[in-house]
Amino acid sequence: MGPMDTVYAGVGGIGFPELVVILVVAVLLFGGKKLPEAAKGLGEGIRSFKDAWKSGEEKVDDKKQV
Repeated sequence: MGPMDTVYAGVGGIGFPELVVILVVAVLLFGGKKLPEAAKGLGEGIRSFKDAWKSGEEKVDDKKQV
């Protein structure tokens, strides 16, 4: 067990080889041209989720202050 093993374990066990495999599978599934569109859609979805999460927290905080 080397020093890099602890780094990968801290990131949830996903290392460089796993990321390469995920990227290859994504290219095979979506193709080279649709991959940027899929990534953009994923990013927008994550951003929307974060915004909804923050607005929900603000509503809870407002109720606690009342």
